[in-house]
Amino acid sequence: MDPKDNMRRLFLASLAAISFVTSVQAQSNAPGPLATPSGALEFVRADREFVGMLDKEVFDRFAANSLTHFDEAGSASDTVTRTLVQTDAGPVLYDFRRRPALVQRSGQRMTVKRVFWQGDEVVMQSSQGWFRFKGGVLTKLQSSKTIYH
Repeated sequence: MDPKDNMRRLFLASLAAISFVTSVQAQSNAPGPLATPSGALEFVRADREFVGMLDKEVFDRFAANSLTHFDEAGSASDTVTRTLVQTDAGPVLYDFRRRPALVQRSGQRMTVKRVFWQGDEVVMQSSQGWFRFKGGVLTKLQSSKTIYH
């Protein structure tokens, strides 16, 4: 095989790996306050639960051993527009682009590893495979030609 072909393949593989890594949303365990379009978001521990609060008003409760969430930041400002929270009952999506904030429960227990935000859908990798969460419906993904970033 031609050494130029090997170099070209290595370069393309490296470029693809870099592109993939930069598109993954980092997870956080920060309790807040986090700025959102709906107000200041905070997660407060209350016994064995966490309480989600917007501007000091409770909007949700969930059971979890520890706080883990994946945030989508707005492009114009650093406000959190959506967040996917890992709970004992499965991921919960909070959409802060609306007032009041929209709360959608996935209804399936899983541990989320990575999250991609694409339009109005959330694509997540879990220990059970890849899933799409859109409009309150969780769908297990099979093979796809869609590129997520």
